[in-house]
Amino acid sequence: MNWKNAAIILLATISLTACKNDIDTFKDNYSLEITNPKNSYTNSDSINLSVIDASEIGNDSIIWHINAGKVMGENSNTLSRKLDTQPYGKLTFEASIYKDDKVVTKSAHITRLAPNNVKVYQIEEIATYPHKTESYTQGLEFYGDSLYESTGQFKESDLRITDVNTGEALKKFELPDHIFAEGMTILDNKVYQLSWQAGYGYVYDLSLNRIDEFKYGRSKEGWGLCNDGQFLYKSDGTDKIWKIDPITFEEISYVQVVSTKNSITKINELEWIDGKIYANVYQTNGITIINPQTGVVEGIVDLKSLTAQIPNANKDDNVLNGIAFNPKSGTIFVTGKRWDKMFEIKIKK
Repeated sequence: MNWKNAAIILLATISLTACKNDIDTFKDNYSLEITNPKNSYTNSDSINLSVIDASEIGNDSIIWHINAGKVMGENSNTLSRKLDTQPYGKLTFEASIYKDDKVVTKSAHITRLAPNNVKVYQIEEIATYPHKTESYTQGLEFYGDSLYESTGQFKESDLRITDVNTGEALKKFELPDHIFAEGMTILDNKVYQLSWQAGYGYVYDLSLNRIDEFKYGRSKEGWGLCNDGQFLYKSDGTDKIWKIDPITFEEISYVQVVSTKNSITKINELEWIDGKIYANVYQTNGITIINPQTGVVEGIVDLKSLTAQIPNANKDDNVLNGIAFNPKSGTIFVTGKRWDKMFEIKIKK
């Protein structure tokens, strides 16, 4: 190596080191602080946050997020919010600070558990129908007069229209062997189906013709899916439920599912019923009723009387999974993975 090449390498190394140090200094300069920290917070409290600029570098702009949701109309060093308008659980605030083509994101959080005890509901069994044990049920939903079902497992996954009275598949779309399908929902004549760990989902028309696919964002896995008539709601196996734009597939925000004692993980199949999210929690014998605005668990529907009728329930992963509300009858249909029965029920409230 001649002296010219050595000099060029030395200068490049110095430049890169200086650049790295400059970026590190920029990142270390800022912090996000809660200006009124408390041991516990009530709905009458406000949360106040400030971006601390240690060296008074300044900024070009600041973008705020609460639970991954962008706060519109805010571009200052401070943010204040009343807690009665915010979700429960771990409430995460983020400030993304922009300056001279550089950006750094700082975060802070508080945690609030649910304020009330959970109500427990019993059920009335209306009818029992046959269900195919080949179906590793992941999603279940009525749309018009049709019952759509998503089934999982590698080399077995499909999307089907199921005959309620016989359990037979009237029509079926089989997925590639490497895809493990998960939950599904139907919005504006489109069927949305999740994969488990592939990082993307599919869109179909009502005849099960695939018309599109979409990628996941910060929610790394796909578990359950439902909709409120405008937005999609997705569980990812954690304690979060993500609100998603059905056109752009942007993950708009999330709520953390919480009770009076802790957060609830393994949120699975979802169904939107009368403004609430009804959810299976993996390997449990009930339906959890969740407030989609706050994340608070408001009720538990006890389904042990149904799982007792399934010989292999809760064995070999043959667990309760599948909730479908029939708006015409006002009843709920539930089944499980490889169950031989599907039940029509009403909740006693």
